[in-house]
Amino acid sequence: MDVKRHSPPGETPSALAGARSRQTSARVADDVLLDAARECVLAVGVRRTTLAEIARTARVSRMTVYRRFPDVRSVLAALMTREFSGLLKHASHAGDDAANTRERLVLIAAAGVSALSADPLFRTLLDVDPELVLPYIVERLGATQVFAEQVLRQLIEAGHRDGSIRHAEVTAQARSILLVVQSFAFSLRPATTDLDEQALLDEFRYLVDAALKP
Repeated sequence: MDVKRHSPPGETPSALAGARSRQTSARVADDVLLDAARECVLAVGVRRTTLAEIARTARVSRMTVYRRFPDVRSVLAALMTREFSGLLKHASHAGDDAANTRERLVLIAAAGVSALSADPLFRTLLDVDPELVLPYIVERLGATQVFAEQVLRQLIEAGHRDGSIRHAEVTAQARSILLVVQSFAFSLRPATTDLDEQALLDEFRYLVDAALKP
């Protein structure tokens, strides 16, 4: 004999369960998942990080993660954008007391190099999974690089207006400074194994200032 379970009028168990699942997923902020992903990457590297492990670390269901990110690479892309863009935004305060826009750009660029080079996530990627960083050097610009270039463009345009930066094609100037910045950020640690870091950063500031001086 079959026993039918009755639900309140207008509701079915499956619909209610689905709604609860969606609500639970919606309540979990992306930052919670990205924080968990960061913890996993720092502990074991990208290649050994799984969506299941991210879910366990975040204390959510695997489906909650799967609904936001289809694979680990997509989580990493979002994590890198959040972390490195945040570092660069924080570095922008280094130029708050600059005398002019060129000086401000130089100070921000140097602070950005230092912040990226010292960041635990950035260092882990370079040390453990450098092949994941390589495409952003030899194939395409990532979201963080695009963000940094936009900031550089705005500063260069402001420097043109106040006369502190020599006039040239803005896009080419911004791209050139971006390439110098990322070169120093990627190589600062190995380049300072036998050289004082502050001395090298002083030269970095001189290079950028000289390149932009009218």
